[in-house]
Amino acid sequence: MRTKEMIKRYMRFSIVLMGMAIAMLSCKKDYEAEPLENVTIEYVFDPNDSLGTNALRFLNSMYADMFPKSVSRNRVDGNLLDAASDDAISSNIEDNEASRLAKGQYSAYDRVNSDMIWGDCYKNIRAANVFINHIDVVQVNDSKFDPLPSGLTVKRTWKAEARFLRALAYFELLKRYGGITLMGDRVLELGEDVELPRDTYEACVDYIVQEMDAIQDSLLAYPVPSPSRNSHRVTKGAAMALKARILLYAASPLANGENIDGSNPLTGYPSFDAERWARAAEAAKAIIDLQTYALEENAKEIFTRQYNKEIIFFKQWGNNKDIENANGPFGFGTQIGGEGRTSPTQEFVEAFPMNTGEPINTSGNYDPNNPYTNRDPRLAMNVLYNGATWLRTPLQTFDGGRNKPGGTELQTRTSYYMRKFMGDFEEASQYSEVQRDYILFRYTEVILNYIEALNEYSGPVQAVYDQLQALRQRAGILAGDDGHYGIPTNLSKEQMRDLIRNERRLELAFEEHRYWDIRRWKLAGEVMGKPLHGMQITQSAGMLTYNRVEVFEPGFTSNMYFYPIPDSEVLKNTHMKQNPGWN
Repeated sequence: MRTKEMIKRYMRFSIVLMGMAIAMLSCKKDYEAEPLENVTIEYVFDPNDSLGTNALRFLNSMYADMFPKSVSRNRVDGNLLDAASDDAISSNIEDNEASRLAKGQYSAYDRVNSDMIWGDCYKNIRAANVFINHIDVVQVNDSKFDPLPSGLTVKRTWKAEARFLRALAYFELLKRYGGITLMGDRVLELGEDVELPRDTYEACVDYIVQEMDAIQDSLLAYPVPSPSRNSHRVTKGAAMALKARILLYAASPLANGENIDGSNPLTGYPSFDAERWARAAEAAKAIIDLQTYALEENAKEIFTRQYNKEIIFFKQWGNNKDIENANGPFGFGTQIGGEGRTSPTQEFVEAFPMNTGEPINTSGNYDPNNPYTNRDPRLAMNVLYNGATWLRTPLQTFDGGRNKPGGTELQTRTSYYMRKFMGDFEEASQYSEVQRDYILFRYTEVILNYIEALNEYSGPVQAVYDQLQALRQRAGILAGDDGHYGIPTNLSKEQMRDLIRNERRLELAFEEHRYWDIRRWKLAGEVMGKPLHGMQITQSAGMLTYNRVEVFEPGFTSNMYFYPIPDSEVLKNTHMKQNPGWN
C-alpha cells in the first residue's frame, strides 16, 4: 500500500476509533440513542452542552487509553516488565515477550511486543490534540461542577489535563525511542504533509518541561475535592512529578555525556552538563516543598488503600484479585488460584541488606543456611520465600515442595514468588477482592529522584543522608546506636551513588523502574550481560540446603538502549531516521 493511501486509512480509522471509545464508555440511554455514525466532532464538542457531557466522556476516554493500556501489572504478554530486568524472570518456560526483551530477541519488524507502544502513544497524542483544539467551543457552566480555586475554570483544568496526558505519551515514547516527532497542537488532515522528521532528544525534553510548567497552576491541587470523583485526575503534583522524572532521565549518563551514538542529537545530548543534575534536583525538591505528600507509615498499604498521602497520580483499576491470580504462589489448588508467573531473582533478594542496614556480604550476622532471617523487612514485603507464611501456610519452595513440586505446571523457577501489590493474605484462607489502582507517580520516587540528582550535583550532603534515613526508618531498618539506620558516614559520591541506586531498586521494585534505570545509568550491558540466578533448595532428613544456581541467560547489546523505530514508520516517511544499530 502506498504511503498516502496508508495515511488516509489511518486517519479514517482514528476518527472511527475515537467515536467508538466515546460511545462504549457511556451507558446512558440518551447517548446510546445516538447512532455511531453520527458521533462527530461537532456532536462531542457541542456549544449547547452546558455540562460538557460528551466532551468529558472524550476526556475520560483519554484517561482510559493512556499508558499503560492494560492496568494489569502483568501487561507484557502476561508478565511484568520487570521480568525483563535483573529483578525477576518469567516463570513461563515457554517463549514470551518479557524473555525476548531480556534477550534482545526483537527487531524493527516486531509487531507483537506489547512494550513497543509507538502507535498507541501517537493515537493518544492525536486524541489530546483534538480535545485541546475543540474544547473552547463548549460553553461549560462551571456552577454545575465542584467549586474550583479562584482563577480556575472547568475548561481550563480539562485542557491542562489533556496537555498532561499528551506529555505523558511523549515521555513514554522518549524513554523508549529517543527523540520523536513533536506534533504541537496539530491534528493532521487528509492531504497534509505527514513526512515529518524526528525532533532532537533535547527538544523533546524541553517541550515536556515547558508544558508542565505552563499547566501546573491550571490543575487541581492535592487533596482534590470529592476524591471519589476526582482523585484519578491530573493534579499540579502530577505535572511536577512528570517534570522531575524527565529531568532525571535527561541528566542521567545515557543522555548526559554517554550518548550511544556520539553526538547524535536524537539519542541524547552531545556533551555532559552537570547543571542538568541541578535542574532535576530542583524539580524534585519543589514537590517535597509543597508539603502535601508524605511517606506512608505502612508501605504495604500504598497499593491497596485508596487516596493515601503517598499517591500522586494513578490509573483507575477497581476491586479485583488480578495480582493474586497471576502472581500468587502455585500450589494452593484451582479453587484458590495463583499462577506464580513472576520469579524474583537471587540477585534481587541479595540486594536487600540485614535489618541493621548492613549489606549481607559485609555483615557478620548473615547466615547462608538461614538466608532470610534478620533481613531488611522490605524483603518480606516484596518477595515470598521458603518458610514465609501465606494463606495460613508456610511456603514450601524447596524442590518437590508444595509450592515447587516440579513437573509441567507453571511455578517459580527461582524458589521465590512476588509478594508486592498483593493484599494481606498471610492469615487468610483464600483470596478476596482488593481495591487497587495502578500508581504511576508516588512520593517515594520523588525522594529518590531528589537524592540521586542532589548527590550527583553536590555530593553526599546532609539532605541526602536525611532522606535516606527517613526511607529506611519507614522500612523498619533498626536505627542502631548512632541513629543512622546502617548508613555509613563520610561516603564518597560514588559510594553514595551505589547506595542510592540500591535503595531505589528495593523501594520501587516491580513498578517498571528497574528496567529503565539500568538503561539510563548505562549499566544494562553489565547487568544483563551475565546469567541470572535463583536459589535451589533441597530437603534431606528435615534439613534444608541452599545453592545459588543459574536460571536464565539474558543478553544485551548497545543498540538495545533504545527500541527500534517501527520499520513501517521508516518506510513510509523518508525523514524518519532509524535508531543506531537497527538498520
